[in-house]
Amino acid sequence: MSLLDSIRERDPARPSVWEVTLCYPGYHVMTLFHPAAHWLWNRKLHTLARVWAHMGRAMTGIEIHPQAKIGRNLFIDHGMGVVIGQTTTIGNNVTLYHGVTLGGKGGDAAGSKRHPDIGNNVVIGAGAQVLGAITVGDDAAVGANAVVTSNVPPCVIVTGIPARITGTKDKSCSYGLPEKETDPVGETISGLLRDVEILKQTAGISTPAPAANDSDYGDKWKGSGI
Repeated sequence: MSLLDSIRERDPARPSVWEVTLCYPGYHVMTLFHPAAHWLWNRKLHTLARVWAHMGRAMTGIEIHPQAKIGRNLFIDHGMGVVIGQTTTIGNNVTLYHGVTLGGKGGDAAGSKRHPDIGNNVVIGAGAQVLGAITVGDDAAVGANAVVTSNVPPCVIVTGIPARITGTKDKSCSYGLPEKETDPVGETISGLLRDVEILKQTAGISTPAPAANDSDYGDKWKGSGI
């Protein structure tokens, strides 16, 4: 399947061939700019490669380092603000939304591997940051605005800051989020509060009711000099 056909299939807007060809910056950067920049980089023409990649950034709002290795049918939807770092590798049929960064964490030695490896069929939601020399496994999904700094196993959904596993990937997470969002930390806190309430009831300890209104609280301190 061609990149154009794969974009039409994955985009729920079901765009026409002409819409994708003329109006999709993700298609432009992956057919016109990055392949040429990558070709130049591999032939040690680094300055020319960076110039062509910079022109692609100016035209599309998508910044891809010429050295980055990208597989077949990368779909960058909307595209504005996407950054793909120098030592990134991306597998086949990956979907990225706007504002995604595949970047480094800083402090790495010059020339070292410092950007993520993204597996096949991965979905990364809008605004997500995947940072460092980590691996995102095949068929995984990264939720919108997640911050990922450790390896992600295959076939799971990660969300939050820092990102945690919150489900398994299926057809319902086409935008990098599950159909039913979960909050592991919130659920844990709610469970603890329920346990505390049960213990208090068992021990016969009652929870004092709050003041009816602010005036009740103020009356307590009349004449106290406070």
